[in-house]
Amino acid sequence: MRRAFTFLLRPTVKQAAALAACLEDHRTLYNAALEHRRTAYAKAGVSVRYADQSAELKYIRADDAGGQGRWSFSSQQATLRRLDKAFRAFFDRVKAGRTPGFPRFKGRGRFDSVEWPRDGDGCRWDSQPEHPSATFVRLQGVGHVRVHQHRPIRGRVKTISVKREGMRWYVVLSCDDVPTGPLPATGAVAGIDLGVASLVTTSGGAHVANPRHLAATADRLAAAQRDLARKKRGSKRRHKAVARVAALHGKVRRQRLDHAHKTALVLVRGYDVIVHEDLRITNMTRSASGTIDAPGRNVAAKSGLNRSILDAGWGVFLTILAHKAESAGRELIAVNPAGTSRTCARCGHCAKENRLTQAAFACTACGHAAHADVNAAINILRAGLALRRAAEAA
Repeated sequence: MRRAFTFLLRPTVKQAAALAACLEDHRTLYNAALEHRRTAYAKAGVSVRYADQSAELKYIRADDAGGQGRWSFSSQQATLRRLDKAFRAFFDRVKAGRTPGFPRFKGRGRFDSVEWPRDGDGCRWDSQPEHPSATFVRLQGVGHVRVHQHRPIRGRVKTISVKREGMRWYVVLSCDDVPTGPLPATGAVAGIDLGVASLVTTSGGAHVANPRHLAATADRLAAAQRDLARKKRGSKRRHKAVARVAALHGKVRRQRLDHAHKTALVLVRGYDVIVHEDLRITNMTRSASGTIDAPGRNVAAKSGLNRSILDAGWGVFLTILAHKAESAGRELIAVNPAGTSRTCARCGHCAKENRLTQAAFACTACGHAAHADVNAAINILRAGLALRRAAEAA
C-alpha cells in the first residue's frame, strides 16, 4: 500500500531563502502556463496541452538560467501537470453540471508546495547516510537540508514534496510498497456515533471527549485577526500579523490531527469491525442564511452549530480511521444515518418524540431509556452488521 510520511525541515537561513525562491519560481511558472492557455484559447481558439508546455520548458530554462534554470526539470514538469490536473477537474465539473470553478492564478499565499516526482531526480532522501545522528534531504538548488525525522520510513520512497506552513517547512514522502501490519483479532465489534458533545460514542457506552481546539483558541485568534485588520496592506507589520494568525490556525489543525490519530488508533486496536455513519458533512454545515427573498431562520444558532461540527473534525477523523483500519486489516462499514438517533434500540419504534434532549433518549412505545448517543451507536452497529450479512449472502 502507499502511505505518506511528513517531517519537519530544519533549513539554515540561506536554505530557507532558497526554498522560498524555489516556491516563488514554481508559482510564477504555474501562472505563466495558465496565462498561456487562456491567451491561446481566447486569441486563436487553440487548446494548449501539458505536452506542449512541457516541450517549451527547456527553452524557458535556457533563457532564464539564473531563475527557472536553477531548479529541477522534473519538479517543474510536476507543476505543469498540477495545472493540467486543475483543467481536467474543471472540464469534469462542466460535464457533470456542477459549478465549474475555472483554474485561478496563484497568489503568494495560494501556492505552498513543490513536488519532485521521483527520488533521485533532482532530489535525494537520506542524502548523507553516513551522518551519525541526523537525516538530510538533498534538493536541487537548495542543498542538503536537515530533517527532523521522528519515526522510521517504511516502504520505498516514490515522490518527495516540500510544503510551507506559516514559517515552517515540511518534507512529505510518498512511499510505495509499505508493508501492512494486521493486528491480532479481538472478536469485538462496535458502532460509533459522532457528535459535538462527545466526539465519539461507542455502542458499548464509551465516550471520547471532544476537545474543541478551535473554541479553546478562539480568544487568541480573534485578537490576532483584529490586530491584522488594523495593519496597512503590503507592510512588514501586516506580514508578521498574517504569520501570527496562520501559526494559530496551524496549531489548531495539528492538535485536531493528533487527537484524531490517537482516537482512531484506540478503536482500531480494540475492534475487528467498526461501523460508522456515512455523513454528508458538506450538506450538514451548509449556511442557513438563505436569500434576500427567502431569508433563513435561526441563522446565528445554525452558524454556531456549523462551527462546532467543523471544529470537531468529523471528516478528518473518518479519513484517518479508514487509513488505519486498512493498514491494520480491520473492517470499516459506513451506513445510512437516517433515523438512527430517533429509533429505539430495544423495540425499533422511530419517532421524533423519543429524543428528549441532546443526551436523553426515552422510547414513547416501550419506555426504554438510555443515553441518546449510545442508543444511536447501537442502531448504527445493527445496520452495519445487517449490511455485512447481506453482502456475505450475496
